[in-house]
Amino acid sequence: MLSNIKSKIIASIQNKKINVFLLFLMLSFIVLMVLKLSTTYTNTITFKINKTDVPERYLVLNDSTSLLKITLKTNGFNLLKYYFKKPKIDINFSENIEMSKEYYIWNKHQGFSDLNHQFNKDIEIISITPDTLKFRFDVNAIKKVPVKLNSKLSFTTGFDLLDSIKISPDSVKIIGPEILVSEIAFIETDTLSLKDIKANVDKTVSLNLPNNKNNNLIFSDSKVGIHAEVDKFTEGHLKIPITVINIPDSLQIKYFPKKLYVTYYTSLSNYNKITANDFMVTCDFNQIEKESEFLIPQIVTQPNEVKHVKLSQEQIEFIIIE
Repeated sequence: MLSNIKSKIIASIQNKKINVFLLFLMLSFIVLMVLKLSTTYTNTITFKINKTDVPERYLVLNDSTSLLKITLKTNGFNLLKYYFKKPKIDINFSENIEMSKEYYIWNKHQGFSDLNHQFNKDIEIISITPDTLKFRFDVNAIKKVPVKLNSKLSFTTGFDLLDSIKISPDSVKIIGPEILVSEIAFIETDTLSLKDIKANVDKTVSLNLPNNKNNNLIFSDSKVGIHAEVDKFTEGHLKIPITVINIPDSLQIKYFPKKLYVTYYTSLSNYNKITANDFMVTCDFNQIEKESEFLIPQIVTQPNEVKHVKLSQEQIEFIIIE
């Protein structure tokens, strides 16, 4: 019994010694790292170019060789961040850069001040390689194309759209090379799926933009707003007189019936506003097929507030009076 207690005490003391040793080892490592990072170094780091403020009418073509190797003198703390993510440097295309017939030309003498402002005050730029960069550019085409809505909408029984769906903005401006821009006739949205609609719709939908791997195309919008007014609808019926047109002067005809019922679908708010005078039904005598005994009625005028308009019959009997 005593021997067991003794062995546990000894093991506990030994474990504490190990823990203390590890603690001191860790502290020593941290102190060493702090000392190392506090030391001043001179390192050359490769920066990717981030093009900023490029004039809208020009497209600077992507070139993977456009890199700057900048030699920096600073402490290890400032250099450490460049090893955790790919460093980028901004080059402003609206100032301190020259433009030739085919190239934007940047040189380190004109652009040094801009670069220097992108680093902390305790970072010194020792050298920049190469001293000149050339960026090939092309003149952009600018085009507006309509937005086309993709939708799957279903309404609660008795409800429907009061008017056409509004898209805002209804067009997208595209900027890019003529050869690419000319191929785009419209921009579709992602599919808007809604079920059992019985209230106004206000949604934001993303645009299904064309593949743009090289970022050579610029789109004014990536999303659009969708607005639709919804109301309760009902069916209406009105008796409309029929007018026969283009009867030759040498002929007289009799036709039956003289009036037809028009069935339509309209909102409750517009139901009492719809009258027979809002419709016109005609039969064109010139469109009669040879030896036919029927006229074909057509709705030529109807109010904007109605939809799904139908006539009670598709043929009108007629006879020619000798």
